Amino acid sequence: MTNKISIIENCKSDNFILLAGPCAIEGEEIVMEIAEKIVDITNRLNIPFVFKGSYRKANRSRLDSFTGIGDIKALEILKKVGDKFNIPTVTDIHSAEEAEMAAKYVDILQIPAFLCRQTDLLVAAAKTGKYVNIKKGQFLSAESMKFAVNKVRESGNDNVMLTDRGNMFGYQDMIVDYRGIPEMQKNNCPVILDITHSLQQPNQSAGVTGGKPELIETIARAGMAVGVDGIFIETHPDPANAKSDGANMLKLDYLENLLVKLLEIKKLVSKF
Repeated sequence: MTNKISIIENCKSDNFILLAGPCAIEGEEIVMEIAEKIVDITNRLNIPFVFKGSYRKANRSRLDSFTGIGDIKALEILKKVGDKFNIPTVTDIHSAEEAEMAAKYVDILQIPAFLCRQTDLLVAAAKTGKYVNIKKGQFLSAESMKFAVNKVRESGNDNVMLTDRGNMFGYQDMIVDYRGIPEMQKNNCPVILDITHSLQQPNQSAGVTGGKPELIETIARAGMAVGVDGIFIETHPDPANAKSDGANMLKLDYLENLLVKLLEIKKLVSKF
C-alpha cells in the first residue's frame, strides 16, 4: 500500500473522507483543472481527499453514449493526478481481467453497484492488494453486503470499504435508507455515502439518466448526521456539458460551500 492511502485508515478521526471528481475521464486538461480545485479546497479544510474518475463507462443506456477516451489513456491521466498532487485515486473496474490492469495506475479499485455480487471480480480486485471500494447494489439490503466484504477478506485482502448509492424506488427514482449506514459499519470498514448517484433518475424514456442535483446538500447533510465515514460526489465545472451523468453532478463552484457545512455537522455529531 502507498502512503497516500493511509487516509483511509484515519477516517474515524474528526474529519470525513471525500471521494470526488468527474464521472468520466474526459481529457487531461479538464481533469487536472478539477483535481487542482478540489485539492486546494480540501487542503484548506483539512479534508482527506481521494480523486475519482472512471476510465471507462461500461454501463450506458444507449449505444451512442460517451464511454471514454481509451482505457490506458484515461488510466495514465489518473496516475498523473495521483503523482502530481500526491493523493490517492479511485476508478471503477468491470471485469476480473481489468483488475490487474487498473491496479497499475490507481490506489483504490471500485466495484460498480450492479456488479457487487460478481465473485470473480471481487476476488480479482482483492488479489491486487489494493483497497477495494464496493458499491452497494441498488437491489440489495445493507445487511447482505457483508457477503461481498467477506469475499474480499477471504481472498487475503482486508483493505475494503463500502459505498451506499441508494436503493431503487419504483422504476425511475433512487432513495437512501439511512439505516443502512450503521448496518454496513458493523463490517468494521469505512462506509461512504455516494451523494450524487443517490439522486439519479435512471431508465428515462430518452435513454439518458436524469437527476435531482438540487437535493445534493439535503442528502449529504443527512448522511453526515447519521455518521458516514465519507462522502462521494461527482463534480464538474459545467455539469450541463459533462460527457457523462451531468444531470446529477454538483457544479464545482458549489463544492467548498457544501463541504464547510458538512464539517460543521461532523463536528457536532462527533460530540455525541
